[in-house]
Amino acid sequence: MEKIRLSKRMSEQGICSRREADRYIELGWVFVDGVQISELGTKIYPTQKIKLNKVAQMQQTNLVTILLNKPIGYVSGQPEPGYQPAVVLIKPENQFCNNRSIKRFQPAHLKNLAPAGRLDIDSQGLLVFTQDGRIAKQLIGADSSIEKEYLVRVEGALSKENLVLLNFGLSLDGKALKRAQVSWQNQDQLRFILQEGKKRQIRRMCELVNLKITGLKRVRIGRVKLGDLPEGQWRYLEDGEKF
Repeated sequence: MEKIRLSKRMSEQGICSRREADRYIELGWVFVDGVQISELGTKIYPTQKIKLNKVAQMQQTNLVTILLNKPIGYVSGQPEPGYQPAVVLIKPENQFCNNRSIKRFQPAHLKNLAPAGRLDIDSQGLLVFTQDGRIAKQLIGADSSIEKEYLVRVEGALSKENLVLLNFGLSLDGKALKRAQVSWQNQDQLRFILQEGKKRQIRRMCELVNLKITGLKRVRIGRVKLGDLPEGQWRYLEDGEKF
Protein backbone atom coordinates (compact mmCIF):
# COMPACT_ATOMS: atom_id res chain seq x y z
CA MET A 1 0.00 0.00 0.00
CA GLU A 2 1.41 3.36 -1.05
CA LYS A 3 1.62 6.34 1.29
CA ILE A 4 0.11 9.71 0.35
CA ARG A 5 0.58 13.23 1.69
CA LEU A 6 -1.34 13.83 4.89
CA SER A 7 -2.79 17.13 3.61
CA LYS A 8 -4.09 15.43 0.46
CA ARG A 9 -5.67 12.64 2.48
CA MET A 10 -7.35 15.18 4.79
CA SER A 11 -8.83 16.92 1.75
CA GLU A 12 -10.01 13.61 0.25
CA GLN A 13 -11.78 12.74 3.50
CA GLY A 14 -13.49 16.14 3.59
CA ILE A 15 -11.80 17.13 6.85
CA CYS A 16 -10.65 20.47 5.39
CA SER A 17 -9.00 21.94 2.31
CA ARG A 18 -5.35 21.15 1.57
CA ARG A 19 -4.35 24.70 2.42
CA GLU A 20 -6.15 24.49 5.75
CA ALA A 21 -4.59 21.05 6.35
CA ASP A 22 -1.08 22.48 5.95
CA ARG A 23 -1.86 25.23 8.45
CA TYR A 24 -3.33 22.77 10.98
CA ILE A 25 -0.27 20.51 10.60
CA GLU A 26 2.13 23.42 11.16
CA LEU A 27 0.22 24.35 14.32
CA GLY A 28 0.37 20.78 15.61
CA TRP A 29 -3.40 20.36 15.53
CA VAL A 30 -3.41 17.10 13.54
CA PHE A 31 -3.09 13.60 14.99
CA VAL A 32 -2.60 10.38 13.01
CA ASP A 33 -3.36 7.19 14.93
CA GLY A 34 -3.05 9.28 18.08
CA VAL A 35 0.38 10.71 17.20
CA GLN A 36 0.75 14.49 16.77
CA ILE A 37 2.02 15.51 13.32
CA SER A 38 3.65 18.91 12.80
CA GLU A 39 5.90 18.38 9.77
CA LEU A 40 4.63 19.53 6.39
CA GLY A 41 4.89 16.90 3.67
CA THR A 42 4.32 14.01 6.04
CA LYS A 43 2.98 10.93 4.25
CA ILE A 44 0.60 8.35 5.72
CA TYR A 45 -1.18 5.18 4.70
CA PRO A 46 -4.79 5.65 3.53
CA THR A 47 -5.99 3.31 6.30
CA GLN A 48 -4.58 5.44 9.12
CA LYS A 49 -6.99 7.46 11.25
CA ILE A 50 -6.78 11.26 11.22
CA LYS A 51 -8.17 13.46 13.97
CA LEU A 52 -8.11 17.20 14.65
CA ASN A 53 -7.65 18.54 18.15
CA LYS A 54 -10.40 20.51 19.86
CA VAL A 55 -8.96 23.91 18.90
CA ALA A 56 -9.11 23.05 15.19
CA GLN A 57 -12.59 21.56 15.58
CA MET A 58 -13.81 24.73 17.30
CA GLN A 59 -12.23 26.90 14.62
CA GLN A 60 -14.05 24.91 11.93
CA THR A 61 -17.34 25.31 13.80
CA ASN A 62 -16.87 29.09 13.73
CA LEU A 63 -16.31 29.27 9.96
CA VAL A 64 -19.20 30.99 8.17
CA THR A 65 -20.93 30.41 4.85
CA ILE A 66 -23.00 33.24 3.40
CA LEU A 67 -25.80 33.15 0.82
CA LEU A 68 -26.23 36.28 -1.29
CA ASN A 69 -28.95 37.17 -3.79
CA LYS A 70 -26.60 38.81 -6.29
CA PRO A 71 -28.06 41.59 -8.43
CA ILE A 72 -27.09 42.14 -12.05
CA GLY A 73 -24.02 44.34 -12.44
CA TYR A 74 -21.77 42.80 -9.78
CA VAL A 75 -18.94 40.37 -10.50
CA SER A 76 -18.61 37.20 -8.46
CA GLY A 77 -14.89 37.32 -7.72
CA GLN A 78 -12.11 39.79 -8.38
CA PRO A 79 -13.21 43.35 -9.24
CA GLU A 80 -13.19 44.38 -12.88
CA PRO A 81 -12.80 47.92 -14.26
CA GLY A 82 -16.06 49.79 -13.65
CA TYR A 83 -17.66 46.94 -11.67
CA GLN A 84 -17.69 46.00 -8.02
CA PRO A 85 -17.31 42.50 -6.58
CA ALA A 86 -20.48 41.10 -5.03
CA VAL A 87 -18.72 40.72 -1.66
CA VAL A 88 -19.11 44.49 -1.08
CA LEU A 89 -22.82 43.80 -0.47
CA ILE A 90 -21.99 41.67 2.58
CA LYS A 91 -22.36 44.32 5.27
CA PRO A 92 -24.58 44.66 8.35
CA GLU A 93 -27.30 46.77 6.74
CA ASN A 94 -27.83 44.19 3.99
CA GLN A 95 -28.27 41.19 6.28
CA PHE A 96 -31.67 39.58 5.80
CA CYS A 97 -33.32 39.23 9.18
CA ASN A 98 -35.97 36.52 8.95
CA ASN A 99 -36.14 35.69 12.67
CA ARG A 100 -34.50 32.32 12.02
CA SER A 101 -30.91 33.45 12.37
CA ILE A 102 -29.34 34.34 15.69
CA LYS A 103 -25.95 34.97 14.08
CA ARG A 104 -25.01 38.58 13.52
CA PHE A 105 -22.39 40.06 11.25
CA GLN A 106 -18.83 40.42 12.49
CA PRO A 107 -15.94 41.92 10.47
CA ALA A 108 -13.99 38.67 11.06
CA HIS A 109 -16.56 36.90 8.87
CA LEU A 110 -15.08 38.65 5.83
CA LYS A 111 -11.59 37.24 6.45
CA ASN A 112 -10.72 34.55 3.88
CA LEU A 113 -14.31 34.68 2.61
CA ALA A 114 -14.35 33.56 -1.02
CA PRO A 115 -17.02 32.79 -3.63
CA ALA A 116 -17.67 29.06 -4.07
CA GLY A 117 -18.56 29.27 -7.73
CA ARG A 118 -19.44 32.15 -9.99
CA LEU A 119 -22.42 33.95 -11.42
CA ASP A 120 -21.98 36.12 -14.51
CA ILE A 121 -22.10 39.90 -14.19
CA ASP A 122 -25.35 39.95 -16.19
CA SER A 123 -26.94 37.16 -14.12
CA GLN A 124 -28.61 37.27 -10.72
CA GLY A 125 -29.57 34.98 -7.89
CA LEU A 126 -27.96 32.64 -5.39
CA LEU A 127 -24.22 33.10 -4.86
CA VAL A 128 -22.34 31.32 -2.07
CA PHE A 129 -19.38 32.73 -0.14
CA THR A 130 -17.56 30.61 2.40
CA GLN A 131 -14.60 30.49 4.76
CA ASP A 132 -14.91 26.72 4.87
CA GLY A 133 -12.71 24.76 2.47
CA ARG A 134 -14.90 21.68 2.93
CA ILE A 135 -17.91 23.50 1.49
CA ALA A 136 -15.87 25.05 -1.32
CA LYS A 137 -14.64 21.58 -2.33
CA GLN A 138 -18.18 20.21 -2.16
CA LEU A 139 -19.50 22.93 -4.48
CA ILE A 140 -16.66 23.53 -6.93
CA GLY A 141 -14.27 20.60 -6.50
CA ALA A 142 -13.31 18.66 -9.62
CA ASP A 143 -15.57 15.76 -8.62
CA SER A 144 -18.53 17.88 -7.48
CA SER A 145 -21.95 16.69 -8.65
CA ILE A 146 -24.03 19.29 -6.79
CA GLU A 147 -27.04 20.41 -8.82
CA LYS A 148 -27.51 24.08 -9.69
CA GLU A 149 -30.95 25.25 -10.80
CA TYR A 150 -31.64 28.31 -12.95
CA LEU A 151 -34.67 30.10 -14.37
CA VAL A 152 -33.79 31.43 -17.81
CA ARG A 153 -35.95 33.88 -19.78
CA VAL A 154 -35.42 33.46 -23.52
CA GLU A 155 -36.42 34.88 -26.89
CA GLY A 156 -36.63 32.81 -30.07
CA ALA A 157 -38.16 29.56 -31.25
CA LEU A 158 -37.10 26.28 -29.66
CA SER A 159 -37.90 23.09 -31.53
CA LYS A 160 -38.47 19.77 -29.77
CA GLU A 161 -35.22 18.54 -31.30
CA ASN A 162 -33.25 21.46 -29.90
CA LEU A 163 -34.85 21.03 -26.48
CA VAL A 164 -33.57 17.46 -26.55
CA LEU A 165 -30.11 18.79 -27.44
CA LEU A 166 -30.16 21.19 -24.48
CA ASN A 167 -30.77 18.20 -22.24
CA PHE A 168 -28.00 16.12 -23.78
CA GLY A 169 -25.91 16.24 -26.93
CA LEU A 170 -24.18 19.64 -26.94
CA SER A 171 -20.43 20.23 -26.62
CA LEU A 172 -18.46 23.27 -25.48
CA ASP A 173 -14.74 23.81 -26.03
CA GLY A 174 -14.55 20.47 -27.80
CA LYS A 175 -15.90 18.50 -24.83
CA ALA A 176 -19.34 16.94 -24.45
CA LEU A 177 -21.48 18.44 -21.70
CA LYS A 178 -22.90 16.34 -18.89
CA ARG A 179 -26.57 15.46 -19.10
CA ALA A 180 -28.76 18.39 -17.99
CA GLN A 181 -32.43 18.75 -17.12
CA VAL A 182 -34.02 21.47 -19.25
CA SER A 183 -37.77 22.07 -19.47
CA TRP A 184 -40.24 24.86 -20.06
CA GLN A 185 -41.22 26.73 -16.87
CA ASN A 186 -43.70 28.89 -18.78
CA GLN A 187 -44.10 30.19 -22.34
CA ASP A 188 -40.92 32.30 -22.31
CA GLN A 189 -38.87 30.83 -19.48
CA LEU A 190 -36.81 27.64 -19.25
CA ARG A 191 -35.68 25.77 -16.15
CA PHE A 192 -32.10 24.47 -16.29
CA ILE A 193 -30.65 22.00 -13.78
CA LEU A 194 -26.91 21.43 -14.26
CA GLN A 195 -24.23 19.40 -12.50
CA GLU A 196 -21.34 21.37 -13.93
CA GLY A 197 -20.50 25.03 -14.33
CA LYS A 198 -18.44 25.92 -17.37
CA LYS A 199 -17.95 29.64 -17.96
CA ARG A 200 -21.17 31.20 -19.27
CA GLN A 201 -22.40 27.67 -19.93
CA ILE A 202 -26.14 28.32 -20.17
CA ARG A 203 -25.70 31.37 -22.38
CA ARG A 204 -23.43 29.42 -24.72
CA MET A 205 -25.80 26.44 -24.75
CA CYS A 206 -28.68 28.70 -25.75
CA GLU A 207 -26.62 30.33 -28.50
CA LEU A 208 -26.05 26.88 -30.00
CA VAL A 209 -29.84 26.44 -30.43
CA ASN A 210 -30.42 30.06 -31.56
CA LEU A 211 -32.02 31.31 -28.35
CA LYS A 212 -31.35 34.76 -26.90
CA ILE A 213 -31.28 35.01 -23.10
CA THR A 214 -32.99 38.07 -21.63
CA GLY A 215 -32.77 37.04 -17.98
CA LEU A 216 -30.93 34.39 -15.93
CA LYS A 217 -31.44 33.69 -12.24
CA ARG A 218 -29.96 30.92 -10.08
CA VAL A 219 -32.55 29.72 -7.59
CA ARG A 220 -30.99 26.63 -6.01
CA ILE A 221 -27.64 25.01 -5.23
CA GLY A 222 -28.01 21.43 -4.03
CA ARG A 223 -30.66 21.42 -1.29
CA VAL A 224 -30.27 25.15 -0.55
CA LYS A 225 -32.83 27.42 -2.22
CA LEU A 226 -32.78 31.17 -2.83
CA GLY A 227 -36.27 31.28 -1.36
CA ASP A 228 -37.47 34.65 -0.09
CA LEU A 229 -34.00 36.22 0.18
CA PRO A 230 -34.41 39.73 -1.32
CA GLU A 231 -32.16 40.93 -4.12
CA GLY A 232 -28.98 42.54 -2.81
CA GLN A 233 -29.36 40.99 0.66
CA TRP A 234 -27.59 38.06 2.29
CA ARG A 235 -27.96 35.56 5.11
CA TYR A 236 -25.88 32.93 6.88
CA LEU A 237 -26.14 29.25 6.01
CA GLU A 238 -27.99 27.97 9.07
CA ASP A 239 -27.02 25.08 11.30
CA GLY A 240 -28.65 22.00 9.82
CA GLU A 241 -28.73 23.37 6.26
CA LYS A 242 -26.73 21.19 3.89
CA PHE A 243 -25.96 21.52 0.21
